[in-house]
Order: sequence, then structure tokens, then C-alpha cells
Amino acid sequence: MEPAQPADRVPADQPSTAEAAPGRSERRPRDMAVSLLVLLVPIALLIAFSRGFLGGDEPSTVDPTPTFEQARSAAAFPVTEPAGLPDGWKTVRATYRTTEDGATLRVGYLTPEGRGLQLVQSNVPPERLLPTELTGEGRPQGQADLGSGAWQRYTGRGNEQALVLLEPERTVIVVGDARDNELREMASAVD
Repeated sequence: MEPAQPADRVPADQPSTAEAAPGRSERRPRDMAVSLLVLLVPIALLIAFSRGFLGGDEPSTVDPTPTFEQARSAAAFPVTEPAGLPDGWKTVRATYRTTEDGATLRVGYLTPEGRGLQLVQSNVPPERLLPTELTGEGRPQGQADLGSGAWQRYTGRGNEQALVLLEPERTVIVVGDARDNELREMASAVD
């Protein structure tokens, strides 16, 4: 029988744990940094390529002309396409839909300042259209002096504002988080 040994003593025939396990304890923070760098460099190159050459930050634009033509050919209401907008306006969405209540043309824009704005033209009765487009919280805020029509200011969703033109055959809404001058610019372009 062998005499009792101290607890920290390693038997002579077994190597110490520091010598036996060369794997984990020898990895240094520098090795981890190199591994991360090897992963991050290709990712950074892909992002740079996407933004620089493929326009990764640019919104995709659409041609609204076919949608305006579709709305005109349906002859549900007079359709006005914006005219005279300065450079920098981008059309990002255009749809024309009919329902049992009427027809609605919606065209989404990005303003030159990069804010969202939507042009809505419809023959849906205003008492149904306005709560749908401006939410039930949309309230008239008074007259807006522009163009030849009697435009009204309305509150919209969240921080959005709206200009609304009520005509006998259609309702025109310009709504978005765009600045007041951009809302007025669009309203003047369709008036």
C-alpha cells in the first residue's frame, strides 16, 4: 500500500494538466481576433460592393405611367398625374384597385429630402376614404391656400400631415411625413 500523498501532487507516471492539454489553454486573444477578422473582411467587402456598385442604399423606383393609364382607362374618376415636380422626386410604388365602394389610385413617392409621401385619388365616398387613409384620428385643421382647389389640412397617422381636396367626382389626398413645402409642391402638381 502506498503512503498518503498531498492532494496537489501529480503521480510520476501521469503528466500534469498544463502539459497534457495543449488545446484550449494555448489559444490567445490574438488568435480569436484573427479569426474574427477573417470573417469580417469578406462581409465588409460584400457590403461595400453592394452599396458602391449595385446601389444598395437607393430605393427601388417604379414607372407609374402604366398605373395612371390603367386608372384613366377605367374612367371611374378624373385622374391627374403630377406635373412640374422638380428633380429628386422618386416614385417607389403605384397601384390602382377597385372595390365595391369605388376605385383608388395610390402612388408612393420619396421626396428630394428622402421623406415618404403618398398621392391618393379615389371616388370612394370621403366618409369611408378619409378614415382609411388618415386613420380615425385624422381631423381637419383648416384651409390650405394653394392652387385653384379648396384644399384642407388634416392630421394623419403619427407624425404625418395631409392635404385633402374634396371634389364631387373624386377625393385627392396628399399624405406623408414630408415637410409642408413638399406636401404643397405635390398638391400643386396635381391641382
